[in-house]
Amino acid sequence: MTQHENDQPQSRGPKTIVITGASDGIGLEAASQLARQGHHVVLVGRTPAKVRAAVKRIRDESPDVPVESFLCDNTSLQDVRGLAHELRAAYPRIDVLVNNAGTVFDKRTVTGDGIEATFQVNHLAGFLLTELLLDRLVASTPARIVTTSSIGHFNGTMDFDDLGFEHGYQIMRAYSRSKLANVLHTRHLARRLEGTGVTANCLHPGAVATSIWSGAPWFARPVLAIAKRLVMISPATGGERLVHLATSPEVEGHSGGYYQQDMLRTPASLAQDDAVAERLDAVSRDLVGLPAGHDGVAPLDR
Repeated sequence: MTQHENDQPQSRGPKTIVITGASDGIGLEAASQLARQGHHVVLVGRTPAKVRAAVKRIRDESPDVPVESFLCDNTSLQDVRGLAHELRAAYPRIDVLVNNAGTVFDKRTVTGDGIEATFQVNHLAGFLLTELLLDRLVASTPARIVTTSSIGHFNGTMDFDDLGFEHGYQIMRAYSRSKLANVLHTRHLARRLEGTGVTANCLHPGAVATSIWSGAPWFARPVLAIAKRLVMISPATGGERLVHLATSPEVEGHSGGYYQQDMLRTPASLAQDDAVAERLDAVSRDLVGLPAGHDGVAPLDR
């Protein structure tokens, strides 16, 4: 799918911005920067103490800006549904949804929903949250959906016969598949939402020195520690790239894009396969228990 533009202009005033994975790393840095811009930020995180600390930091930095928080564990689809219900009850409009929560698992892990955990946390949870908030986003137009993917998606595969790596699980194979799913979902969303005033874009924020890699195998941790010091960018820099897609006028009206270093890039060839994206959408809906077209947004022509 090629990039397209929506006709409606992006509003310039303060926005209500929901950010998942916002209790540390690039999510927290992005929330901090957005609050300093005067936006109303809504932080979503898994660990209560970390979320409280994140809220305190942002309120200390930007005391005149509304800051709220919600708890959600992406390994539970019930938690994601509860979060969506709470957000809908709390906010009559949502201008920007940032699907940023992500993780890796050294060993194959299955959630309580019976799904491979990397795929659920990195793709399905954001997929479900987006779908459950989609009509609210459409009603809040112009609005944006931003998803944190990775350059690792170039190495991703999409085997629908073994989506959860019951055979041959490796940490980076699972991570790359989930990040490929992010790009496929973004491009599929952009096609569905064309003309609604809601845009969907994703990004590789850079190789960022964050706690996501704490789940890496023990033998890789010394190398990662060196890379964090010498090669990886800071969470603040990664956060700036989230902020760019969330609010920058440079991407106003643009949808379906994959960005690196704030520039539109061509994603992997598999990420551009609309048939794969269609099948991923159908499989994802089945896994999270959503019927097609439940949100009132017209389905794609088959």
